[in-house]
Amino acid sequence: MYLDHLAVAGDTLEAAVAHVEASLGVKMGAVGRHTHFGTHNRLIGLEDGLYLEAIAIDPDAAPLPYARWFDLDEFSGAARLNNWICHVDDLGTALRDLPKGAGQPVALTRGDLRWLMAVPDNGKLPCDGGFPALIEWQVPEPPGKNLPSSGLRMTLLEVAHPEAAWLRETLPIKDARLAFVEGPFALRAHFETPNGTRVLE
Repeated sequence: MYLDHLAVAGDTLEAAVAHVEASLGVKMGAVGRHTHFGTHNRLIGLEDGLYLEAIAIDPDAAPLPYARWFDLDEFSGAARLNNWICHVDDLGTALRDLPKGAGQPVALTRGDLRWLMAVPDNGKLPCDGGFPALIEWQVPEPPGKNLPSSGLRMTLLEVAHPEAAWLRETLPIKDARLAFVEGPFALRAHFETPNGTRVLE
């Protein structure tokens, strides 16, 4: 299990993008759409093969008979860093080795991209979203490998939650940039940018 990308959610995509751009001093890329979950997004490449996503419900999407990913059906309030996503080599195997609640594999496409994503039936990941969403890319070059770099390098991702110790012990991920912190749920990502150190939360 490895860090793949971060997701900033908003009531609208414009709000999510504005939050990223104001926090980090960058411009995000073009709009993409996820037909299956009725959402749209914009991306920006980071150093070290990571990327950052702004995402929201697409107001032009048809109503869905199932819950959207990232618990976006229940999202409210200011745009914020709402989820972290890890990639795995084999999603089925990874889910068998993790506690229940991490989700079921859903096959997704966007343009030339193909992937499997673990999505809980109710859209809600464990620990209020402190648990990472899991992804298995099914293309040779996922976005983190081919997006132009913005010059931003993530140096630290803080995952705060009352069950931080459980997350630390349960997740098979070792990354010096990742810290689990006891406290109310929050995600805080620290970046080195051309304009100095910035924090996205």
